[in-house]
Amino acid sequence: MKKINFAHLLLLLLAISIITPPTAQAGGDVQQAQALARRLSPRLAGKVVFRQLLLNGNNDAFGIEGKDGKVVITGNNANSMAVGLNYYLKKYCLTTVSWYADVPVELPATLPDVAVAHTSTARVPQRFFLNYCTFGYSMPFWQWKDWERFIDWMALNGVNMPLAITGQESVWYNVWTRLGMTDEQVRSYFTGPVYLPWHRMSNIDGWCGPLPKQWLEGQTALQKLILARERALGMRPVLPAFAGHVPRELKTLYPNADIKHLGQWDGFADQYRTYFLNSEDPLYAKIQKMFLQEQSRLFGTDHIYGVDLFNEVAPPSLEPGYLNQVSRHIYESLKAVDKKAQWLQMGWFLYYQRKDFTPERTRAMLTGVPQGKMTMLDYFAERTEVWRMHDKFYGQPYIWCYLGNFGGNTVLHGNVKQAGERLEQALREGGRNLKGIGSTLEGLDVQQFPFEYIFDKAWTSPAGDAQVASDVADRHAGYRSPQARKAWDLLYNHVLTFPAGTRYGTAATTNPVLGKLGHRSAMRYDPALLTQAWQALAAQDSVVTDAMRIDMVWTGRQLLGDLFGYEKLLFDKALAARDTVAMHEYGNEMLSLLGDIDCLNAQEPHCTLDAWVRQARAMGTDKATSDYYEMNARRIITTWGGDLNGYACRGWSGLVRDYYLPCWQAYIDEAMQAARAGRPFDEKGFNQRLERFQLAWCEPGTPHDEGMDYPHDVLALSRMLLKKYRTELAAFIQAHTATASNKK
Repeated sequence: MKKINFAHLLLLLLAISIITPPTAQAGGDVQQAQALARRLSPRLAGKVVFRQLLLNGNNDAFGIEGKDGKVVITGNNANSMAVGLNYYLKKYCLTTVSWYADVPVELPATLPDVAVAHTSTARVPQRFFLNYCTFGYSMPFWQWKDWERFIDWMALNGVNMPLAITGQESVWYNVWTRLGMTDEQVRSYFTGPVYLPWHRMSNIDGWCGPLPKQWLEGQTALQKLILARERALGMRPVLPAFAGHVPRELKTLYPNADIKHLGQWDGFADQYRTYFLNSEDPLYAKIQKMFLQEQSRLFGTDHIYGVDLFNEVAPPSLEPGYLNQVSRHIYESLKAVDKKAQWLQMGWFLYYQRKDFTPERTRAMLTGVPQGKMTMLDYFAERTEVWRMHDKFYGQPYIWCYLGNFGGNTVLHGNVKQAGERLEQALREGGRNLKGIGSTLEGLDVQQFPFEYIFDKAWTSPAGDAQVASDVADRHAGYRSPQARKAWDLLYNHVLTFPAGTRYGTAATTNPVLGKLGHRSAMRYDPALLTQAWQALAAQDSVVTDAMRIDMVWTGRQLLGDLFGYEKLLFDKALAARDTVAMHEYGNEMLSLLGDIDCLNAQEPHCTLDAWVRQARAMGTDKATSDYYEMNARRIITTWGGDLNGYACRGWSGLVRDYYLPCWQAYIDEAMQAARAGRPFDEKGFNQRLERFQLAWCEPGTPHDEGMDYPHDVLALSRMLLKKYRTELAAFIQAHTATASNKK
């Protein structure tokens, strides 16, 4: 008797239980999946066939099998077909599709057949992606080509609820001018382009403005392209709605309106503070109607709106009755315009302001909206699961989210394995109102693995731990590499063990501080294991993929940055002893490390300052606007504003060389002068000089090298650096081991 292939039987049963809908939309979904495959590589169009199937149930599903030399991918919509295509690319072609537009999809010479049929069903109906902050830290200067690839990446990973807030300033411009404000007043109310997320979240007004009119027009056209593609690929974009944030000029235009300021935010001066219109005021419903109608005119609607109250700012009152009324009135203002309206609320405030939002207050706020009409994003669940603190959000639907990155920091962190375990537990214990899985990353670093891992969990039969490490190694290497598997076993199981945090960076990319390493550069792993991981990657015969080049840069720059911190503490110890000979030795080591970190980052184009600045300047229509955009681009990754200097620190080539290295050179020079003169280190004077340098560096026209003539062989460079710092790494590891033993 012939042996039964149960996976193939399951596919057959699935096909029997479904019918192909005789509608134009069915063909449309297939055509969209085919178009996505062609965009990735024309070669896929000749190998992959898509078929649409209508499921009896509500959950998305896909199937994949081989037939007559073709790869047949079935799915109930374009989004699930895209997930099926990604399964083929990852499992059979051993490749990773980059979320960056200029990275080609690397395919084997012969596209493989599918030997074993496979089906998978979505475990949750909603897969959310993005964060307001991502639009400032990573996306402010993206053109359509960048968005086109990124939307394809989201579809491949099953995202069907993306945050879509590009271009909303055009809507607000039309609303505010109709309410009596002038062009100059409105554009001065907006922040500069990289700071718009914090303006949208009601944190700051006017910082680095006024916003050019040309920006508004360009972003409107871009948003129309974004939304059309997202909707075509089966996504339901989340558009914004009015949350009560208004310009201060409205107090003059409408003197009887109940408008209060929300206080200062993160050290910004009074002139940048924001104002809130009470939702009970009749003007509130009027503005909500004007905004939603204008937004629908420009961009359409998918009936789900991001309304984010009191994010990192204090509400006018914390009385439960007030909070209940605010949320009830806001929902009613949405429903009055759109009867299908649903409210999406990020839950960051319940983590960040957890002392203020007690269970009683939070319950009052959430239950002011009818059950099922407000979906909560459990924003930072890999660190703190708010659903456990607030009784599964008191019955409202919620989405479990992995944050993974603050500020676009280029640092190796993220408790990926533990996050997966937490997520699995949440899927078992989180109740029926757990409706989705998402990621709320603040910025894109070059490493995609943690986010792809989380979205894999949204589908049945996710890989076990041993398979996760080997699978990511194989597809990053492009073949089954024992060395890459060893490296990823170390990274997944032993190095990626602590959650992301704000202002994380290695000491190399923090401001010099006497006697310590600066904000959050402390390690949470054994540097011996990170060294072994980099050594394993460097032991490969060759590096043929962009993903593997990223792994080597990502791992190596972290290790060298950690070593820099060790050398810096030795320098400070020598300073305390006024040992100028030792200071000279450690200071030279520090500067050497900075140069090598810069060179290592230059091996990956997306780890360079030049790429960021070029992207910003390309948005300008003349030198003045290009200078303006460049100033914004430089400032957010360095001085930021308010009390946020260094929040978005990056270890990029060019930035290390032109910004951090001069800062550290000045620190070393000041320390040497103090030691030789027998006087204390002048911290106050040094910090004042440092601040002047940093602010001047952010000004448009400040020269920066557009790339050094570095050798571009990441494998040879990694091997050379491991050899160069072999003695220093051994001492560093020994010191760390001794410190860890003493703590025990």
